[in-house]
Amino acid sequence: MVILGAGESGTGAARLAVRKGYDVFVSDKGKIAEKYRMMLQAEGIAFEEGRHSMERILAADEVIKSPGIPESVPVLRAIREKGIPVVGELEFGFRHCHGKIIAITGSNGKSTTTKMTWWILHRAGLDVAMGGNIGKSFAGILADGDHDWYVLEVSSFMLDDTATFRPFIAMLLNITPDHLDRYAYQMENYVASKFRITANQNESDLFIYNADDPVIREGLKRHPSRAVPLTFTAADAPRQGAWISGSKIQFQYNQNTFDMTISELAVQGKHNRYNSMAAAISGHVLDIRKESIRESLMDFTGLEHRLEFVAKVHGISFINDSKATNVNSTWYALESMNDPVIWIAGGVDKGNDYSEVLDLVKKKVKAIVCLGTDNRKLQEAFSRHVDIMVTTDTMQEAVDMAYRLGKDGDAVLLSPACASFDLFENYEDRGNQFKNIVREL
Repeated sequence: MVILGAGESGTGAARLAVRKGYDVFVSDKGKIAEKYRMMLQAEGIAFEEGRHSMERILAADEVIKSPGIPESVPVLRAIREKGIPVVGELEFGFRHCHGKIIAITGSNGKSTTTKMTWWILHRAGLDVAMGGNIGKSFAGILADGDHDWYVLEVSSFMLDDTATFRPFIAMLLNITPDHLDRYAYQMENYVASKFRITANQNESDLFIYNADDPVIREGLKRHPSRAVPLTFTAADAPRQGAWISGSKIQFQYNQNTFDMTISELAVQGKHNRYNSMAAAISGHVLDIRKESIRESLMDFTGLEHRLEFVAKVHGISFINDSKATNVNSTWYALESMNDPVIWIAGGVDKGNDYSEVLDLVKKKVKAIVCLGTDNRKLQEAFSRHVDIMVTTDTMQEAVDMAYRLGKDGDAVLLSPACASFDLFENYEDRGNQFKNIVREL
């Protein structure tokens, strides 16, 4: 068995494959991070980096590909032409999983909802592991032992490489344009990818989705699910799932109901109401005590790099939202801001349409600090709508500039709306640099 890619996903798949008796070879075109090289060496797994040895790869019975590798790369084209079966790490893990899976996808809110769902189950005493696109890979978790429950964040890239993957509970939080460069800039291709989360479910499974999302509602017509539908909505519309009535969130499943006030939620903001409803529904259908679910939502701590308060310096608040790698994530961030905003934005544009945040920018943003190697699209979208717009080349420059532009009562918001790979290793590196520099002000 050949595994392409030696990051978190590929290394986890390799470790699981070895435990299941496969002869494994790992090939990574790039440089393997020290952490993963040490893991592979510790397990005695054969690997290469900086190249693909095609003769050895094309002799494989099966290939497991990491989700970040697009179909367009030459090595995958050669594998496909040879007719060698290709699966993703998520699919491979599913073959060897004996517990039940709660899988969560969406353009935004996946990580928060995954952690929240895990917290509800963990706090209730269930044997539950969390991973996938957050933390540890699914295969890596399985390599280290079995659990009764797995709460997995799954991306569209991961779902693209599945064939039989079938979660007991599937969640679809929202669908907004993202990663369109991987989907031939066709929104329908991206929508179809997201709906793969429920494609193999049947009448004994549960499908939790956002009833307020027009793309999901339309998508259901083309990709109907056989699972039991449970919805969450901000409308006062009682049904199986969750809805908002006045100042309360109401939950119902099989005539079993409970409620809690919105002000009790540990994480606030419109988007977090949706995340909380989705997570709580999964706990409710598993018959976790109402009091336990309520307490879990009250003491949940949010994610690093997601609307994370860093510090207040001379009356200026600094907020790290580096995980906002698309425009819709930034919309949520701007929507939640109450102070005048100095917005640090920019990075690798993934086919962004900035028009959806234009009204919020006009209303809330006093200055934009661009941080990226190519800021033309940001300039075109916003230069006529804000008083100040400047370009910077490093995080140090961006923070210093934002600090100079701010005054007591303002907020500096790092919410890039773009991927990080032009100037940073990943969004974590971007967020950590921001936090370290702010703390030195």
